Amino acid sequence: MAGLLDRIRRANRAPIHTLTPQQARASYRLAGEVLDLPRVPLARVEDVCIPVGAGVMCDARLYAPSFDELPVLLYLHGGGFVIGHIETHDSLCRQLALHSGAAVLSLDYRLAPEHRFPCAVEDSFGALRWLAEGGAATLGLRGDRLAVGGDSAGATLSAVCALLARDSGLPLALQLLITPGTSAYGDTASHRLFSHGFLLDSDALDWFFGHYLDHHQRTDWRFAPLNAPDHDEVAPACVVLAECDPLVDEGLAYADCLRHAGVPVQLELYRGVTHDFIKMGRLLKEAVTAHHAAGEALREALFS
Repeated sequence: MAGLLDRIRRANRAPIHTLTPQQARASYRLAGEVLDLPRVPLARVEDVCIPVGAGVMCDARLYAPSFDELPVLLYLHGGGFVIGHIETHDSLCRQLALHSGAAVLSLDYRLAPEHRFPCAVEDSFGALRWLAEGGAATLGLRGDRLAVGGDSAGATLSAVCALLARDSGLPLALQLLITPGTSAYGDTASHRLFSHGFLLDSDALDWFFGHYLDHHQRTDWRFAPLNAPDHDEVAPACVVLAECDPLVDEGLAYADCLRHAGVPVQLELYRGVTHDFIKMGRLLKEAVTAHHAAGEALREALFS
């Protein structure tokens, strides 16, 4: 990990906060899978377009290890609500489908600043509701065995979807939260300790959130799920964290919050790695271990 960070520094690439959203998206599309494992072949890989709200359609990609009627994970990609795409997370979604045995539907939700908060929330929960209300059946999948998951901003959206699902009476088997952001202002000790030089810098976080929402909206629990009125009876959680991540403290706090509410939590904390480590399987054995752990958590939740 230290060697990779050193190579990134020597590459002297323009920091993301100096780019336009369009430039940042193009850069991430080019580099998003450089350190990921090669895309593993699967029985089903299909591009679809699904309704997520009144007059709103989103592209999505379905991954499945077989043509059986499988349970489904709705996957929400990371990228600070501004960048990220189906293509940047293709390898990771294939790994989750492979190791879980479940289908994975990766959603291309609308991005800021063109579509600011709470558009990403609405798209994400709209896709989950569509799966539960018959959409999964149109894909030959099980709408009664659902999970939601994502990394970084996608993990935040997943935690919010789990809360909305509880409030709507929509049963979920699992929420898979990989390096989630959960608090309003980034004022934890880990934000200070890992603010510079650990891949996800404080300037980048400010850039992402500045494009996504207004400052006063940060206390809204749909951005900061730690602020939800209560967390009782939400779906069981698998929380995957990186030790050298500015978001690690709020990830730990969210796991503790869920446990305090009586929610079963499986916590996986990977030492010595940074944010986004799970997409570095070519270099880091911890990423491969995390793929297996997340896949096993999904398998136990969705097939039990």
